[in-house]
Amino acid sequence: MTPTTTLRRSPTAYRAVQRATRTVGLLTHRWRVTPGFLIVGGQRCGTTSMYRTLSSHPAALPPVRHKGVHYFDTDYARGMAWYRAHFPMERTARVLEQRLGTRPLAFESSPYYMFHPLAAERIATDLPGVKVVVLLRDPVERAYSAHAHELARGFEDQDFETALALEDGRLAGEAERLTADPFAHSHFHQHHGYLTRGRYVEHLQRLEQVFGRERMHIVDSHEFFTQPEPVYDDVLRFLGLPHAGYPAFERHNARSRSPMQPELRARLEEHFAPYDERLVAWLGRPVSWRPELVPQR
Repeated sequence: MTPTTTLRRSPTAYRAVQRATRTVGLLTHRWRVTPGFLIVGGQRCGTTSMYRTLSSHPAALPPVRHKGVHYFDTDYARGMAWYRAHFPMERTARVLEQRLGTRPLAFESSPYYMFHPLAAERIATDLPGVKVVVLLRDPVERAYSAHAHELARGFEDQDFETALALEDGRLAGEAERLTADPFAHSHFHQHHGYLTRGRYVEHLQRLEQVFGRERMHIVDSHEFFTQPEPVYDDVLRFLGLPHAGYPAFERHNARSRSPMQPELRARLEEHFAPYDERLVAWLGRPVSWRPELVPQR
């Protein structure tokens, strides 16, 4: 049995390694890089697949432990030293820069950043100049996928239609409470925004006010999964990273689920229609799930 196998099979040993890694990270946080870009959402829109794809680029430096740090949404009270502890050492970046001829960029992916009411301002304050990547998909499919995801993780105990009916009541006042108390958490806001998270244009306009359009890059997830090469090229251009060949494009975190009832789908498409129209106008281009919508010239 190899040491790797032993650690994988022993939760106690794994936790010990995690504690040691956190301790080392905190002790050395001053000499660690901070992110040059973030994947901020949306939830269940292919962020894990984009994260894995970019992690394979030699000049993109993911966190040393896990994909989503969640500092700017749920763990902001831990402080910037805790956040920096998650990223590679500056000397690692310098070695890579000498080898590649370009400065590598650290990054992470936390899909709640786009939805949390304080995350964007926190990011802009602590990471001035950072760029953000946003992935979007059919909001009807996103809502259904998010429900299956939260159900599987034990954060939801209602069927999809019931959860949709409960959403307004569950989320009522939660964004305001999070804004009023910077260290508050909201289970409902984080896990039960099935419809609200799909009103993409509202979230993008809020991000635009903080970052400006020039520091935002929007990816249509359907295009990423069906024609990944040009989407990947565009992302690299936006980030200013050199092309180093195409990685293996794979889809991660997909969950199987039963088909949605046609009547429910039609009702949700009607709900999202005005938001999709505004989104297309904001983007200045069509989206894959509503190709008939053309922005006005």
